Amino acid sequence: MRQELIFCHSSFSCSALVAAAFLLAVSTGSGPAAAQDAGHAPAADGRTLNVDFEAGDLTDWTAEGEAFGNEPVEGDLFASGEAVVAEMIQALRERRRQEPAALRSGHKGARWVSSGVVHGPASRGMLTSSPFEVTHPYASFLISGGALESTRAELIRASDGAVIFSTSGDNDLTLRPVVADLEEHVGETIFIRLVDEDTGGSTAAYIPENAYAHINFDHFRFHAERPSFPDELDPSGIARLPAWDPVLLEGGSAQEAAQTMTVPDGFSVQLAAAEPDVVNPIAMALDHRGRVWVVEGLTYPVRAPEGEGKDRILIFEDTDGDGAFDVRKVFMEGLNLVSGLELGFGGVWVGAAPYLLYIPVDASGDQPAGPPEVLLDGFGYHDTHETLNSFMWGPDGWLYGTHGVFTHSNVGKPGAEDDEREKLNAGVWRYHPTQHIFEVFAYGTSNSWGLDWDAHGQLFLTACVIPHLHHVIPGARMMRQAGQHFNPYVYDDLDPISDHVHWVGNLGPHAGNRRSGVAGGGHAHAGAMIYQGGSWPETYHGRIFMHNIHGFRANTEILERRGSGYVGRHGEDFLLTHDSWSQMLDLVYGPDGSVHVIDWYDKNQCHHGNPESHDHETGRIYRISHENDKWMPVDLERLSPLELVELQMHPNDWYVRTARRILQDRGPDEAVHEALWTRFEENPDETRKLRALWALHVTGGLSDESLTALLDHENEHVRAWAIHLLAEDRDVPEEAAQAFTRMAGEDSSALVRLYIASALQRMPPDRRWDALDALTKRAEDAADQNIPLMAWYALEPLAPMDMQRAMDMALSAELPRILSFTVSRIAATGTEEALALLSGYLGTLEDTDKQAVIIDGLNQFVEQAESDEQDD
Repeated sequence: MRQELIFCHSSFSCSALVAAAFLLAVSTGSGPAAAQDAGHAPAADGRTLNVDFEAGDLTDWTAEGEAFGNEPVEGDLFASGEAVVAEMIQALRERRRQEPAALRSGHKGARWVSSGVVHGPASRGMLTSSPFEVTHPYASFLISGGALESTRAELIRASDGAVIFSTSGDNDLTLRPVVADLEEHVGETIFIRLVDEDTGGSTAAYIPENAYAHINFDHFRFHAERPSFPDELDPSGIARLPAWDPVLLEGGSAQEAAQTMTVPDGFSVQLAAAEPDVVNPIAMALDHRGRVWVVEGLTYPVRAPEGEGKDRILIFEDTDGDGAFDVRKVFMEGLNLVSGLELGFGGVWVGAAPYLLYIPVDASGDQPAGPPEVLLDGFGYHDTHETLNSFMWGPDGWLYGTHGVFTHSNVGKPGAEDDEREKLNAGVWRYHPTQHIFEVFAYGTSNSWGLDWDAHGQLFLTACVIPHLHHVIPGARMMRQAGQHFNPYVYDDLDPISDHVHWVGNLGPHAGNRRSGVAGGGHAHAGAMIYQGGSWPETYHGRIFMHNIHGFRANTEILERRGSGYVGRHGEDFLLTHDSWSQMLDLVYGPDGSVHVIDWYDKNQCHHGNPESHDHETGRIYRISHENDKWMPVDLERLSPLELVELQMHPNDWYVRTARRILQDRGPDEAVHEALWTRFEENPDETRKLRALWALHVTGGLSDESLTALLDHENEHVRAWAIHLLAEDRDVPEEAAQAFTRMAGEDSSALVRLYIASALQRMPPDRRWDALDALTKRAEDAADQNIPLMAWYALEPLAPMDMQRAMDMALSAELPRILSFTVSRIAATGTEEALALLSGYLGTLEDTDKQAVIIDGLNQFVEQAESDEQDD
């Protein structure tokens, strides 16, 4: 039986259990079943070579380093009777629930070699055999140990040193046979090389010692025909992890860390602030003057008792443009478990689970004008690194944020009843700053810590553990790391959009931590910035940047349109810190086009509930600049309304967004509306039209009539946003609803059809039928990554309302799975009506595929009925 190591046990240290794991590898038992051809040992100089180690020493082998010691392993150390050994192994057995007979080395004969038993997993070395001739077309040997490129067995051609065969173990302690095809090398001289370049340890506090970081080897044999083994190990199926990613620093001074970073030519990294001026920066935002507001997360990872929080909000300012902050102010202290921050509408918006807080700012702009006001409560903090975070103002004027999967929230206004609250445990939420409405914008993902919008107002999210990049569509149900959606009838969710992952191997995202530099660094991402700062080279404009925590770098993705959505292509990594303590969490471009980055800076790069496992004395803020960036003092609050309108056309989106927020705060203004409509109509650039449209919306300059007229606009993005804004208040005018139906059947844009599917979810179910019927008949959307599922999310509540009408629609649908999902949803009602309806179709349908779908639904009905009967 194959084994899997559990690294820690409550009764023993990790290092003790690692040692025990190595000892498990030497417990003997019957080896693998022999093939019909027992094989032939290689020979040289007229004698058989000691490639099975039965000589009792390392004759015919040359050892380098200390890993393999001076002699092979002999006997059954597990049965040696050593009390400590027996106790440790018994602990492993109990933890893993393994029977003693399953713990065996699988070696052949009495002896074999291991790079881990003699001196432990930290030892490294190499064992090289004497050369010998390949006399047969096949060879076999026994191997176990780690699935690592740094622990491997190689067959080397002596004439040129070429590796003609290589394999590792498969994270197993039991030796298993491997077969090498040497037919092309018969007559050549080769030698065996066993390599252990891995220490089994890591400088990362969150990565335990790896007891598999060694190699075990035995019994090399030639064969005239390919042998067959019942437990043969296939090298092509082993996902070998690379060696540890190299680092230059493992914790250094702030200046040293900045100087060690590398960025592309033309860019520079400058230290803006560091400890003791800033410690544990966890969130940041820029105000109307370009000042950087930062939260120090000193309370994390355990929420303090009420009134005992230690978090602070700081204000930093660079008054001369040299990149270093020369002004530091403390805005507020005593906050508790803060994880989100944004500025606007006369105050500071703070996420501090269980609360969303608003702190008014006085006339100076530097001090609170009163105590924090609780706008919402019910945000969970079950997992304190998955709380509400990534606050940003959307182009529609709402405050957006994300929320992790392992924290369970029930959000509402203080004192709200349960039926007045929204449940949330993974997704994107939003809150309107003046209407005080909270809603879940989209459901799903994992531990997400990054949001941003592109120039067309499309929202993207970065995540951890699951594939990292998501297109956030209103009403979407996105892939979840764990658990189920609240609605059990979702049936399937939208996939991430990245065409790659940033980790290596197929053992899951965590296995590649600190070994995934070639792929992008690893699974954990924080921060999201689609660069639209106007001054960096064009190749970076529109790219999404994200920090890769375990890879201590910044990844970039190239967003490309595909169908109704997007795909994220792997761009080159932008920044490498070369520092294993680096833990950058967010990045924001500012008025000069440069980017500020906050770095938590901690030896422990993973969340841990023990406060002592984190460093609470370090933290950094950096400025990343391009030689094109030009600093100047700014204060947008001093500008007139029409000057703020002009900024809607600015090449740097920081000005656009900040000016739009100020215009929204100032309220409706006819002159502003007139100027914005002029820019909408006269500017040919679709992104500038959208900017004008968004500013009109947030200032109250759009009517139902004007938006309905825009449904016929020539540009697909304008039409899509008109659909979105018409559905904002969940009260779509009848004329617009009729237009939705027409467009669902006729509009040439997949993006527009996606927005219709999204908007239908915000309409009463009984008003969705006609548009859904048209939408589900669009055969060109059958392969689209979004529309079929988004259409189902809108259709799902209709199925139990009118089962006959839903079935008629589903049977004529051209979108995949609409029929199967509809049948499943009807079957889930468990009613006699549903049974009769589904059964009736079997006698009338001639399409055997559709008949099969209905039979599946009837089977689900029966299974559910039997389950309900058992429950009773």
